[in-house]
Amino acid sequence: MTSLSTTAPPLVSLRNVGKTFDSGTVALDGLTLDICDGEFVSLLGPSGCGKSTALRIVAGLSTASAGSVEWAGGAAGDIGFVFQEPTLMPWADVTANVRLPLKLAHADAAMADQAVAQALARVGLSDFAHSYPRELSGGMKMRASIARALVTGPQLLLMDEPFAALDEITRFRLNDDLLGVWQELRRTVVFVTHSVFESVYLSQRIVVMTPRPGRVSTEVAIDAPYPRDERFRTSAEYAAYCRTVSDALAAAMAGAAA
Repeated sequence: MTSLSTTAPPLVSLRNVGKTFDSGTVALDGLTLDICDGEFVSLLGPSGCGKSTALRIVAGLSTASAGSVEWAGGAAGDIGFVFQEPTLMPWADVTANVRLPLKLAHADAAMADQAVAQALARVGLSDFAHSYPRELSGGMKMRASIARALVTGPQLLLMDEPFAALDEITRFRLNDDLLGVWQELRRTVVFVTHSVFESVYLSQRIVVMTPRPGRVSTEVAIDAPYPRDERFRTSAEYAAYCRTVSDALAAAMAGAAA
């Protein structure tokens, strides 16, 4: 096993990003963050701290009120987005749901067939290609959502608390599967969570955010080797990292309250 600490250049950088909604709510203020090519980074913080807002700004689904988003090469790369809910079309089977981004891009049919089959295989849904969302468990629906985000071969995968609504056993299994996909493809992943335990298990780097308005409080490197499995989750090393991150989160909360 080897450590995957990254020294890669930034793929995308947020520079003093602020976001104020029409209601007057200030969600982000002075958020500065580099996201490096190929790394797995988690944004960790309390509900309402602007984690999801930051993700949507990176994705181009929302505009910053201040600051800038800078991409390597000067242009935004290909992005896949996994939302908190699977957002599958109930009238379409799994194959059609996963194919949707390629259909919208008018991709070649043969290429699309191959890409969909590969994406379903990566998330373990090949046997459910013709099932409908109503026939799937919550975990399987999220797998389909991840496959849809992967099918275009995105450079950056943005994930907004995708496993928060799942039971613990399913969540652990999907954490393992996600790391397997990341290690295979080495895409850049930005994962939003409010779980210290999940962030430590998955990430190379954890960005701890302050309560609203969100900004970076501190960053914690998780220099544990991959692949990670149940042995890591029950290790003293994992417990120590969880304590460090919990302390960093508590300090961010205390600093905001001061």
